[in-house]
Amino acid sequence: MMNRAPESNPSSRPTPGEFERPSAARDRTLHMIGNAHLDLVWLWPWQEAYQEARATFWSAINRMDEYPDFVFTCDQIVLLAWIEESDPILFERIRERVAEGRWVNVGGWWVEPDCNIPTGESFARQGLLGQRYLQSRFGKPAPVGMNVDPFGHNGMIPQILQLQGMDAYTFLRPGPHESDLVESAFWWESPDGSRVLAWRIPYEYMSPAGPVARQTEKALGQIGSLSGHKMVFYGVGNHGGGPTIDNIESIRRYDAMGSFGKMIFSSPPQFFADLRAEIAESSEPPLPVRKTELQHHAPGCYSAHSGVKAWLRRAQSNVLVAERWGAVAAQRFGITYPRDDLTRAWEQVSLNQFHDILPGSAIESAYDDVRDQLGEAVAISKRIITRTHNAIARQIQIDVDTATQPVVVFNPHSWPLTTVIELHYGGEPNGVFVVDESGQRVPSQRVQSTASTDDEMRGASAFRVEVPPLGYRLYRLVGALLEPREPLVDADPAPAVHVDPHSGSITMDNGRLRATVGASTGWLTELLLLDEGVDVIAGATGDHARISQDPTDTWGHRVVSYAGPGVEMSVDRLVVVEEGPLRVRVRVERSWGRSLLIEDFILSRGSDSLEVRAEIDWREKAHLLKLRFPTAVDNPVATYEVPWGHVERPVDGVEYPGQSWIDLSGTVGERHAGLTVVNNAKHAYDASPASSMPRSESPSMGITAVRSPVYSWHDPRELEDANRFSYQDQGIQRFEYALVPHLGGWEASDPMRRAAEVGTKPRAMFESFHDGALPPVGSFGAVDSRVDGPGGVLVSALKGSEDLADDGTDSAVVRCYEWTGQPGTTTVRVQVPVLDGFRTIEAEFGPSQIRTFVVPNARQADIREVDLVEWDIGTRARGVWTEVPTAAAKDDSTNTSTDSGSGPGPATLPGMR
Repeated sequence: MMNRAPESNPSSRPTPGEFERPSAARDRTLHMIGNAHLDLVWLWPWQEAYQEARATFWSAINRMDEYPDFVFTCDQIVLLAWIEESDPILFERIRERVAEGRWVNVGGWWVEPDCNIPTGESFARQGLLGQRYLQSRFGKPAPVGMNVDPFGHNGMIPQILQLQGMDAYTFLRPGPHESDLVESAFWWESPDGSRVLAWRIPYEYMSPAGPVARQTEKALGQIGSLSGHKMVFYGVGNHGGGPTIDNIESIRRYDAMGSFGKMIFSSPPQFFADLRAEIAESSEPPLPVRKTELQHHAPGCYSAHSGVKAWLRRAQSNVLVAERWGAVAAQRFGITYPRDDLTRAWEQVSLNQFHDILPGSAIESAYDDVRDQLGEAVAISKRIITRTHNAIARQIQIDVDTATQPVVVFNPHSWPLTTVIELHYGGEPNGVFVVDESGQRVPSQRVQSTASTDDEMRGASAFRVEVPPLGYRLYRLVGALLEPREPLVDADPAPAVHVDPHSGSITMDNGRLRATVGASTGWLTELLLLDEGVDVIAGATGDHARISQDPTDTWGHRVVSYAGPGVEMSVDRLVVVEEGPLRVRVRVERSWGRSLLIEDFILSRGSDSLEVRAEIDWREKAHLLKLRFPTAVDNPVATYEVPWGHVERPVDGVEYPGQSWIDLSGTVGERHAGLTVVNNAKHAYDASPASSMPRSESPSMGITAVRSPVYSWHDPRELEDANRFSYQDQGIQRFEYALVPHLGGWEASDPMRRAAEVGTKPRAMFESFHDGALPPVGSFGAVDSRVDGPGGVLVSALKGSEDLADDGTDSAVVRCYEWTGQPGTTTVRVQVPVLDGFRTIEAEFGPSQIRTFVVPNARQADIREVDLVEWDIGTRARGVWTEVPTAAAKDDSTNTSTDSGSGPGPATLPGMR
């Protein structure tokens, strides 16, 4: 028998026993994070991920049974909810391991969403759903944020995390080749000063099924310094799977060998705790502080699949409006708040913000489910809105006047709203004019009806409305053959339109703004603010509707810019399609190849902006359409809306994500001025400098309006000619944008309010004659004008509290944010409805600060500040606030001022409890 000496290093099998790590091993600790990233939708539908979550989690539980030191990390809380409803035995096993500390829930969000496109409120609801679920099922929320796979991260996330009880964040992208991040560990700070400890995952968030040597070596090659605590992720992922026996065995072996230093089965919370301790004890220079967004990867995803972006915008808007009116009904009229319905709606909205759904990178068939699920959220919301509006309208005093048809218009915004609405009606073949509650005629005109039949009784009218904040106003339609009771008296002149007989250009003028559309280009040659004498367009050169070939994949991997050269769409027709006392409308029709673009330029009475309604009939493959907005701005600075704020970015043509608006400001002549472009459906932008190649072009902004790559096509896969592929965005899509010229910086255009008004319209409903306790005009809450300070504050949400008050009644939650980011503090007054009037909060906001308050219906119950999960904020509160005393007995039901924010007193709505 051959003699065998003792092993100096353990073999790969069996599991090493009592080996002592060599003293020569590096003095560092690798926190090995066992996880199983599962894309809820990508190259498969959500139903497949639903099953895979169960298989993956059983595998993790089995590995825990086999290896007493193995630790598993789970994020994406929706996966736990799926397990709870489908496999209660597995769910109970998970609960046991959570209590033991070996199953660690992190992330705190419902899914790993795209981290640029959703609104600020959507990020709040990710944490509201996720953290409350973890607390209710496992007794503790997640302490660490985790988004391993999204393609970039907006700069407001540190504040959002802090307000959801998380003080650390781990992510993968942007990688070292896509950013100037040097160290994996750093402090990440949002504009308000909130700070989290961040870790960029080195190399990859998953590993192959075998030994982890390559994974660890690649990770260490990107980390930077060689000592201290490091975090390395392993486990089969994307389609789930999780850590394998070979993964775990190899970690034990390499730890015993000292191959990479000390290797421990760990979790992100343990890693960040140890890293904080290391930082506190270290004599090394402090970690760098990052005060900007973390961008960016796969810029093609900001424009891929126009449909899903528009569906999400619509769903977010509808659910927020439903919450507002649901809260008004609960607080003011005692109607039960539809909490369960709205939770279901938010679950659908949150699920479909997933980072391979919303960016447009999933397979084509997956979007059938996305459309249906977001449609469910919209349908839930519309039922709530319609029910509440009808309940309120039924209580309005509407005197009998058989020559009129009453219409009640509801304003969902927290400020007075002046806008134009379009209403379709029946029974008046000769058209109508419109009067307000006092019988005063308001500007209106007949417009094209959507009913394309020979029924002359159907018609449509556009008319101007002025509605108090979060309130309503009564209007009446009067047959056009009847004499108006009052002449139309309005301080603003009717808009005029003029067609130049020589050039064919068309000029629109309403006394405040003058816009001229050139006949040959189909684009503006003039956008003049008449009182200010500033034209931000005149003299600018460059295309407006530019088509380019786009051979890049769905994600736009390795793309920097889509602002390159292209061909301008041909102008086929320029025509005036509306002209009346309320507005003028000029239509430009373009074509290229098999595709069409129709843009209607609308200038309304008294408006200081130009509305544009766009319709694209797209029939191109592997091409894109950029809508460009050339300006006459020198020394331009570009500002983009991001969730709950804004960010300045270079004017360099790079494709960036944004929310609803982009602005280019600088000097026009010798004055500070600029142009803001607001839209209701798009998220892909660029700001480009002046250029002389291939021809002279002025500084401009661009919106990628449509892109048509193959669905879920990932470079370097080649598209074989023999196969048939489906291309995105084929067919008709419609969206709106507004051009807002302004004197001064970007704040002068009030872009946050403009964006809200473009994206969320008032609702008009027909009503009957009846008695009621409510006056014809009323308001249920408002943010008053600024009391003191340089900034601006808006209401982000008004909703019912997630928790009932001690007496079993509903409370309101109001959330506001400061949007200018200017230094100093801003104090505002916020009125919140209660049963006997209002409760008023006077609050101080720092730059870019988000604050949330719970307002009980009973005046004897204290208002309190809470975080984004609606848990008491305690010592984390920054700034001061107080409740402004109001007389509970005061009858303000007759005060209908659109400025004061006061409104109708209490009323009983029968049958709605």
